[in-house]
Amino acid sequence: MPPKPGVIPLGPMRLGDIFNGAFATVGRYWKQLLGIGAAAYGGALAVVAAAVAIAYSATGDHLDRLFALSSDENAASDDWIPVVVAFGAIAVVGLVAVVLATALMYAAVPAVLQEAVLGRPAGFSDIWRRAWARVPAVIATVFLTWLIALVPILLAWAGFIAFVIGVVTMADDDGSIALVVIGVLGALATTPLAVWLWVKFSLAPSAVVFENQGPIAAMRRSSQLMRGDWWRIFGITLLAGAVAGTASYVIQLPFSLLGMFSGMLGSANLSDDPNPASVALAMSGYLVAVMVGQLISQLIVATFPPLVTGLLYVDRRMRTENLGPVLAEAAAVPPQYTA
Repeated sequence: MPPKPGVIPLGPMRLGDIFNGAFATVGRYWKQLLGIGAAAYGGALAVVAAAVAIAYSATGDHLDRLFALSSDENAASDDWIPVVVAFGAIAVVGLVAVVLATALMYAAVPAVLQEAVLGRPAGFSDIWRRAWARVPAVIATVFLTWLIALVPILLAWAGFIAFVIGVVTMADDDGSIALVVIGVLGALATTPLAVWLWVKFSLAPSAVVFENQGPIAAMRRSSQLMRGDWWRIFGITLLAGAVAGTASYVIQLPFSLLGMFSGMLGSANLSDDPNPASVALAMSGYLVAVMVGQLISQLIVATFPPLVTGLLYVDRRMRTENLGPVLAEAAAVPPQYTA
């Protein structure tokens, strides 16, 4: 049996070894992982909330007029265009904030795994410094990887925005319908290629941290390590995402129920003709509860799948490069266990 100085045996791993190693890492290093995750995604949430507040202050009058429209009135372009622009700006700010937070987590998880695999302690400040030092390279890697999925995402957004414009303006012209159809069909057609490339380069953030690689070199490294094992890594990654998604839903459910109860109490105090500000105030309890639940669930989603991906990176190197004895020597395992 291979030695096991840390959370995994230092040899080719099975599915159970990978998942047990991920759970063991969370159990031993939860303060470091959740602390960095809370700082990253809490900061991203604060930035998005500030963007929403700024957008509302800039478009509040337009929203009032849109809410005041009767069913037989069409919205003026001077009202709905600023609202759509504000919605797009919020989406861009949210995307950038999520990319930065995700990059920080993608750097922190391999930094924790470097110690967890060898069974060594790791302080929060040490992990933070090491992760932050690799954030620029990880950001570039994540950005290049996300570009792969950008085409289906942009097509889906185009269809959604066309649908929103059609609903707001109550227009049923052929142009809006064509944009919706093109967006949906284009996203469906390009998604399989995006998924294949996404999995192919999924080990790149781990290579950035473990090997101090640059973005392009890390993506080449991921492609090299992935060779001949795409389906296995795809299946394990998909299973890790499903486990994290289920846990996220279970955690978020009570917060959503609490928020719905708070929202019902707030809506009972609304007047017959409420304005957007009073609606937002009445729903503030619901929004706070949902955001707290979303933040906690996001920490699970942002921690467990990258842990599994990092362990897959280590597993591939042990299978193709005989990394086990090197790790055993670094962990000071007796020589008879390194063969």
